[in-house]
Amino acid sequence: MNSFNTLSSFKHNDKEYFYHDLTKLKDHGFDTDTLPFAMKIVLENLLRYEDGIGVKKSDIEHVAQWDAKNNPDKEIAFMPARVLLQDFTGVPAVVDLAAMRDAIVKMGGDPNKINPLQPAELVIDHSVQVDHFGSEDALDLNTKIEYARNNERYEFLKWGQNAFENFKVVPPSTGIVHQVNLEYLARVVMTRNIDGKNYAFPDTLVGTDSHTTMINGLGILGWGVGGIEAEAAMLGQATTMLLPDVVGFKLSGSLKSHVTATDLVLTITQKLREKGVVGKFVEFYGPGLKSLTLADRATVANMAPEYGATCGIFPVDQKTLDYLKLTGRSAEQIEFAKTYMQKQNMFFTDTSSEAIYSDTLELDLDHVEPSLAGPKRPQDRVALSQLATSFKETLARPIKEQAIENSTEKLKDGSVVIAAITSCTNTSNPSVMLAAGLVAQKARQLGLNTKPWVKTSLAPGSKVVVDYLEKANLLKPLEELKFHVVGFGCTTCIGNSGPLPKEIADAIDSGDLVAASVLSGNRNFEGRVSPRTKVNYLASPPLVVAYALAGRVDIDLDNEPLGQDQNGNDVFFKDIWPEREEIERFVHESVNSEMFKTRYETVLDGDKAWQAIESSTGKTYDWKADSTYIQNPPFFENMSQDTQTVKDINNARVLAYLGDSVTTDHISPAGAIALESPAAQYLRDNNIEPKQFNSYGSRRGNHEVMMRGTFANIRLKNKLLNDVEGGYTNYLPENEQMSIFDASMKYQASHTPLIILAGKEYGTGSSRDWAAKGPKLLGINAVIAQSYERIHRSNLVGMGILPLQFKAGESAESLGLDGTEIFDIQGIAQGVADEFKNIKHLDVTAHKNNGDDVNFEVSVRIDTPNEAHYFKNGGILQYVLRKLAKKS
Repeated sequence: MNSFNTLSSFKHNDKEYFYHDLTKLKDHGFDTDTLPFAMKIVLENLLRYEDGIGVKKSDIEHVAQWDAKNNPDKEIAFMPARVLLQDFTGVPAVVDLAAMRDAIVKMGGDPNKINPLQPAELVIDHSVQVDHFGSEDALDLNTKIEYARNNERYEFLKWGQNAFENFKVVPPSTGIVHQVNLEYLARVVMTRNIDGKNYAFPDTLVGTDSHTTMINGLGILGWGVGGIEAEAAMLGQATTMLLPDVVGFKLSGSLKSHVTATDLVLTITQKLREKGVVGKFVEFYGPGLKSLTLADRATVANMAPEYGATCGIFPVDQKTLDYLKLTGRSAEQIEFAKTYMQKQNMFFTDTSSEAIYSDTLELDLDHVEPSLAGPKRPQDRVALSQLATSFKETLARPIKEQAIENSTEKLKDGSVVIAAITSCTNTSNPSVMLAAGLVAQKARQLGLNTKPWVKTSLAPGSKVVVDYLEKANLLKPLEELKFHVVGFGCTTCIGNSGPLPKEIADAIDSGDLVAASVLSGNRNFEGRVSPRTKVNYLASPPLVVAYALAGRVDIDLDNEPLGQDQNGNDVFFKDIWPEREEIERFVHESVNSEMFKTRYETVLDGDKAWQAIESSTGKTYDWKADSTYIQNPPFFENMSQDTQTVKDINNARVLAYLGDSVTTDHISPAGAIALESPAAQYLRDNNIEPKQFNSYGSRRGNHEVMMRGTFANIRLKNKLLNDVEGGYTNYLPENEQMSIFDASMKYQASHTPLIILAGKEYGTGSSRDWAAKGPKLLGINAVIAQSYERIHRSNLVGMGILPLQFKAGESAESLGLDGTEIFDIQGIAQGVADEFKNIKHLDVTAHKNNGDDVNFEVSVRIDTPNEAHYFKNGGILQYVLRKLAKKS
């Protein structure tokens, strides 16, 4: 359909391209000039997919006349042009697709119906771990261990690459998914041949990592979703969403000489968290954009999940085109992108109309100061000058010390035991990476060394980083400070920091010390970086080097020396910090397009180890019963083409009663597998030795491991127990403490429904599908929380778990609940029959042990009609599978 006659065409290199011309909407009385850039992309998407069913004429009208100041709830169906996967979340997505192929065959359907309809690209970047560090062979040793640990997973992915159409895999040891996306996969403008005609449209995507938003820096609209939603998108299902408010963030001025892009993003994150932008688009504009490089923009966009927004987008302008040229894109691609954007009035210049936003805030870049964030949330910015004071306030007791075995050194509270240049946030940015090299160079010239108790690592987001560090002669001084390359991928930031040296770990444990990590990442939630670092600070790469030299976070860098030079003179932080002009000169002289062209021309081939992996063939996967990495999940067992009968919840018990800001790190298995955990016991039962346990992330393709690791975070605080941390609960009514997994199995054996009670911002953090899949397999029927993070709430619905919300001002605590009650939730069946169109609230009765009842009302957080269909079917994949089976 084309209700508004917007279909136009243009010629480029003698080829005709059709597109939906936004400027033609003026003929129908719609002025799109002042629409936010992101809203123009949404509008074009709706015009292109108008079919009268999923996208109606009224949907287009609503967006075309979008009222920035009065944006009523309106569901739209957004169809991303492609799907981006990383291996932690990508493997279970491919596992589910393989399982769906088996299921559709059992239902009498065609397995080829289960196939990505949109381009899907997976980058293997989350599997490398820092087992070896501080040596020239660290990269080689870590890579060999990575392949040995993950051979089963990699064999499975190679099968998927051959079995599925529209599916590409970027092999290991290439870089971080978001940087590979930025440097190689991103198109800005895409084309597709439909019925013999070439169509042009904006590059858009969803990704299975919450930091997919990094691509917003390139003017591409995309955001993170759970693996469940990504799978549905691959299968041709639109992403349904409420049309968001768009908050404009005006930037002016320019950063001071000693301030980095990391300092900027930590400041922006703090300001936007204070503003409150959860579920909203954030769009950056203003004269300050000119002073930011594309890499700076990507750094800011990357951390949209940390400030809570769906996206943090920048416009397409000359900086975008310059970056495409720098990263080796063809002149034809660059000119085509510019032509399309200009025709759509979406190419931004000084004369472009300023958009009208739902709300705005401003930042003068001149006011940004050097910063870190911590000790456990990325939005908790701390000025560099105040970190020592902030740490001591966090510690709230006298500093303790502990001798290190076989050493004259002592560890103490605040000792930096991990200093990691890691993560997509910063290793995409040449200015901060070269700044780190310059800090190292100046430190070495003055004779400084990193402290011996610091585990150092350099994990670049791309191999190009090594190329320009080498060209600038800055890799060697980093290595002299033991910042050797340990791998190309996401390491410390995702929890793959590897074990600390035994003597350091023993000293921390013996002294019960509050040890610290400093990392150039975007996440520092409790228990994420390492089980032995209780405080974790996000910082720029050059600051990571500085704190590795200092060896502690309780240092006043303005007044205390980092060490002494060869002559015994004090060396201060200011003595090794480079000026902006020096950094910019190194960037100009050291980074060029040939580096990108050379690195990416054979990127899909992989190294010899990847090429040597043999994989199975066939349209359905040959599951191996003895595999502890890849297993056929039970989500589609005994499934018929008819929808399930949904009932009210009666006589439910609370499996966990949780507080505020419970993250997906607390819920989803992540990091190391504890030796005494249920997951470890399962692996031992399958003849896997502890040294071969690997991480939870690497075993996401095996539901048996993952369900045992759900809610097993060592820092989880379950209010059903007093003074106990970790994955434990109180099994009721026996009042017996046991692991959450064991209690779940006992409850399920007695057919007892289970719920979770939670506080505010439930599900904050990475878009981990296992934060919903795990609870589903543990028998969770519903969650009652004070509020939810966007992606996690959606994922709960996608797994058939009912998200419910306390009334404003109410909580489990205010209602006098302690989690030992028996719960009845009435009205669910009626709500499903109504598709939750009119039934937006349910009645809950909590039966206390003393015979008293607590009655209260909760809101149903099924936010769109499509979500009602998903819940009715037991989940989004079951909904899609039934639809495809009926078409076979």
